[in-house]
Amino acid sequence: MSMNVNGDDDDSTDEAGSFDPSMADMTESEMATAANDLLVAAAASTDTSDSIDLPNEISNSFMQYALSIILGRALPDARDGLKPVHRRILYAMNGLSLKPTTSHRKCARVVGEVLGKYHPHGDMAVYDALVRLAQTFSTGTPLIDGHGNFGSIDNDPAAAMRYTECRLTKVSSETLLDDLNLDTVDFIANFDGNEVEPTVLPAKLPILLLNGCAGIAVGMATNVPPHNLEELMKACILLTKSRLTDGKPLSDKRLLSIVPGPDFPTGAKIIGTEGAKKLYTTGNGGVVVRAVTHFETIGRRSAIIVTQLPYQVNKSALLEKTADLVNDKKLEGIADLRDESDRDGIRVVFELKRDAVPAVVLNNLYKKTQLQTSFSGNFLALMGEGTIPKRFTLRSALDCFLDFRFTTIRRRSAYQLQKVASRAHIVDGLLLALISVDEVIAMIRSAKDQSSAREALTDPKNKQLSL
Repeated sequence: MSMNVNGDDDDSTDEAGSFDPSMADMTESEMATAANDLLVAAAASTDTSDSIDLPNEISNSFMQYALSIILGRALPDARDGLKPVHRRILYAMNGLSLKPTTSHRKCARVVGEVLGKYHPHGDMAVYDALVRLAQTFSTGTPLIDGHGNFGSIDNDPAAAMRYTECRLTKVSSETLLDDLNLDTVDFIANFDGNEVEPTVLPAKLPILLLNGCAGIAVGMATNVPPHNLEELMKACILLTKSRLTDGKPLSDKRLLSIVPGPDFPTGAKIIGTEGAKKLYTTGNGGVVVRAVTHFETIGRRSAIIVTQLPYQVNKSALLEKTADLVNDKKLEGIADLRDESDRDGIRVVFELKRDAVPAVVLNNLYKKTQLQTSFSGNFLALMGEGTIPKRFTLRSALDCFLDFRFTTIRRRSAYQLQKVASRAHIVDGLLLALISVDEVIAMIRSAKDQSSAREALTDPKNKQLSL
């Protein structure tokens, strides 16, 4: 089923129901070969002669399109876990100074900034991507603080961008954008050459695993589930210690005991461990997710109460489909069903007939409705400089993030050292001038002009200035 209340349009397909597991069957070498074929075909399509071979032209043009979708729209970068549209939204909001401590700004203003400077695509594609970053039921750690109607788990759409407002959350401001001006990442020209944008954000957290990501490109797809922040940080700390101390590598068994499975923002329970184990060790697999329920007595009848739903399950569609099954006599034992959810949480009630056995009815609900679903995961993301699609395992995804984190820390430290060294050079000169103030004044007065005075003061052969 589809739960994407506000997906990313063509920029980001975040619907678990739209993910085709057959697209995940490519091996890592096959994906690398496919990407290389796309590059070769794109390079071969630059023929400017008047004569055009139509089949070849169609093939080459499609290859260029496929390459654009794979590298520029549908797949996230493994380093910061963001697709280009998400990265550009956050960077534009940072440029507008929409910090967590400032007031909210109209989403239409942000969308206009993104379109005009960085992302020359549809406005609704940008707005839908922005909305998803603010939805607490779509992402476990929202990167945008939304003010207004940003949709609901019942598939209600967000209000128009002229009504809603937004700003950065503390997480996005401090963990993705904090070190951006310290030469931690490279910048490139935007689409018209009038602005620059970062190729990647200096992430301090493994956002790809933390918030997950879904997208369908050409011939390949990704579907990464969200995870628990504390578990990911424990894993990163242990992996880092094993690197720095040259100790025994962290075993897969130990790693999977720290990160036993995904952590979905809507709650629910993961049934079994084999699915998560296969997903984490191969990068491709499925986990069974089941709603959290309990029994209550309402009047003289038993009732099944649902308080947590599987990830990306549409509550309204669930009730509608269940009602159809009851009316068609395909689901027995249910006398009434209703939605009692409010702002305090989800509460779906299935009142049972007096002769019904609650456990039997519940098992039938798991079997015939989306109270139990399967999440098909595929850890596919861009590696290197964001140019090669690769299927990651849990370990390799964390290693990729740690490698990138170490690189950004080294670059930040080198930049800060250079700034301190430059300042120290100026301070040394000022101290030297202060100690030999009379000589400095004499040299300046005897100079013909400002340029001559500067040359005299900076001449290393000048012995008049000495500590």
